[in-house]
Amino acid sequence: MEHTISVQGMTCGNCKQAVHGALKDLPGVASVEVHLDSGKVDVAYDEDTLTKDDLKEAIEEQGYDVVN
Repeated sequence: MEHTISVQGMTCGNCKQAVHGALKDLPGVASVEVHLDSGKVDVAYDEDTLTKDDLKEAIEEQGYDVVN
């Protein structure tokens, strides 16, 4: 499944790396694309392994706010 997440607070390369790393480390995540300019993160994942709430929690643990 593919899902686009709106994230507030990402402003630099370190932000991008933190969010990318947190999501990529989750079991069941196939790919992560972080777009700093739009504040969006595209994630392809196995919905039998993860939920959207799991993705949201991983991002929020890095100190960012998920909008959707």
